[in-house]
Amino acid sequence: MLSLFITIVDNQGDRDIYIKRYDIGPDVLVAVCDIELIGKHLEEGGLTLEVSESFYKGEAVTESEVVASLRQATIANLVGERAVRCALANSFVEEANVIFIGGVPHAQMVRI
Repeated sequence: MLSLFITIVDNQGDRDIYIKRYDIGPDVLVAVCDIELIGKHLEEGGLTLEVSESFYKGEAVTESEVVASLRQATIANLVGERAVRCALANSFVEEANVIFIGGVPHAQMVRI
């Protein structure tokens, strides 16, 4: 199922992903989500995810800007097809580590 949306689309000019950066001591956490998911409550099985404006809504950016931010990040939280596809296409996360909550892809990255 995941391989259906891994096809890379050139959306480099579209600012359709939000990214918010948090500097926490030596760590850099980036919260990344597709803009249309802000405010959504996702559920599947025993999992729930609040795509809250306070945590995710930062700057609207292009996919190339997401890649630049992920390069600096030590921790990333990604929600949505475009956000997760971007991380997969640039080897920040692996397909086996992507889960779906309410049909929406979600992944986390931690650099050790």
